[in-house]
Amino acid sequence: MPLGVPVNFDSVSLDGILSDWIGALREFSVEAIVILGPDPFGSRDDRQLVAVHPPVLAEAGQALAQSRDFGAPWRDSDAPLVAWQHIAKSDHLGASRWRQLWLAHGYQTVVRVEFSLPAGRAYECFMFSPRELTERAEAASLVWSALNIWPLVKRSIAQARSTLSPRERECLVLAFEGLTARESSLQLKCTERTVNYHLANAMGKLKVDNKMAAIQRACWLGAI
Repeated sequence: MPLGVPVNFDSVSLDGILSDWIGALREFSVEAIVILGPDPFGSRDDRQLVAVHPPVLAEAGQALAQSRDFGAPWRDSDAPLVAWQHIAKSDHLGASRWRQLWLAHGYQTVVRVEFSLPAGRAYECFMFSPRELTERAEAASLVWSALNIWPLVKRSIAQARSTLSPRERECLVLAFEGLTARESSLQLKCTERTVNYHLANAMGKLKVDNKMAAIQRACWLGAI
């Protein structure tokens, strides 16, 4: 199956999407995928394990999310949005628990793709292979597959992580686009009071006290 052609996913669950994605990458020996996302209630560098497949690798995925030697410091070094690394050859191996865990599971190579978010946050996709990738074209194909499938993955992440109702999300999206509550009410064919009610509920769920912060956290959750 060409990597440029979207896969027809029957499963609506995030785990099912990752499983089918791994199946599509079989020719590249990719056997595990990890998705990390920002902690919407944490500091700038706090990351959460959003998804991992297969699930048996959850501990190794958690160790990756907690690390500070891959994924977080790149912001300070202006590193690229894509990274390709042979785990066993890393300079950080001796001090890195996540590398030791992934090597113990038999993985040799990781390709990372960043999907940037507002205010210095990002989603990160890690694709693991039990063999060393030797061709740049192979790594490029994995990156292309991540870019191709990311919209579907992001929608599934939003469903899994967000507690916003469809109407609350809709009001935040319109606010994100610059509409006032009155303008939003005209578009949604409801009262301005109703729009403000949904915005207030969204702010409460996102634990903020203003619309801008609510929009920002909704972006970090993938809801916008």
